[in-house]
Amino acid sequence: MGARVTVPARPKTKTVFLDNIKNCIEIIIADLNDWQNALRITKNKDIVMHLAAVTGGLHYNIRKPDSYLFRENILPFMNTIEAARLNNVERFLTVSSACVYPRYCSIPTPENEGFKDIPEPTSLGYGWAKRMQEFLSFSYAEDYGMKIAIARPYNTYGPRDNFDPKFSHAIPAIIKRVFDDENPLIVWGNGEQSRSFIYVDDFARGLLETAEKYPAADPLNIGSPEEIKIKDLVKLIVKLSGKKTKIVFDETKPIGQPRRKCDNRKAKEKIGFEAKIGLKEGITKTIQWYKSIIKNE
Repeated sequence: MGARVTVPARPKTKTVFLDNIKNCIEIIIADLNDWQNALRITKNKDIVMHLAAVTGGLHYNIRKPDSYLFRENILPFMNTIEAARLNNVERFLTVSSACVYPRYCSIPTPENEGFKDIPEPTSLGYGWAKRMQEFLSFSYAEDYGMKIAIARPYNTYGPRDNFDPKFSHAIPAIIKRVFDDENPLIVWGNGEQSRSFIYVDDFARGLLETAEKYPAADPLNIGSPEEIKIKDLVKLIVKLSGKKTKIVFDETKPIGQPRRKCDNRKAKEKIGFEAKIGLKEGITKTIQWYKSIIKNE
């Protein structure tokens, strides 16, 4: 779109997922926990999109203290939004998360339940941090007249995802384990829990369109209404991988939120956004990309 894009990265952070565009962007080593870095990185910028986050899949989140996940996600945001204000940034995008929603929310889940009860307990610290990012976004818009957009994405996946088993979410974790020939494949829970997933191309387009068309400090769900049970997701990945993997469900393990399904009516109404890439097509693209990486290693 002709923008000059700057991407901050913490020291020693792997930026291999940016290799395909590294000649088109500027990567600057800057830890946003440091106020001076946030001030420096937002200077002379027209738009700031805050996606920085410390998070992972269910296994990662339950091993980290909620206080840690809250602190590591709220401090960089506080620094960045204040720096953007002082630097007179024209527009700011807050990237929140479906993790703000409570465990027992309406299905599909509308935006007005984002502050209902407490966030999902297995990602409590992260969920509270995202709620507070939204609160600060609304407050900065009210207090200082900043143009701020808020997106709440659902379970993003696709090529260049994080396939590191320490941090990865459901789809990249399962793909890696299948291609590592893990057999039988042990899956947490009984597989009845469900999720809505959104492919990375739709996710990126949704963020851009939210920032462009709806800087109202009012959250929009960015996701697909397509819902799938984890047991069916695992079976689909195994089938598309062409493997003969036996699947075993460990019902002694936690499952996280029982159901998650995006209500995308508000995003469709406000900015005309709808996901274009279905789950089967998106997983096929992701598997093809992952196989090409394995082949080249």
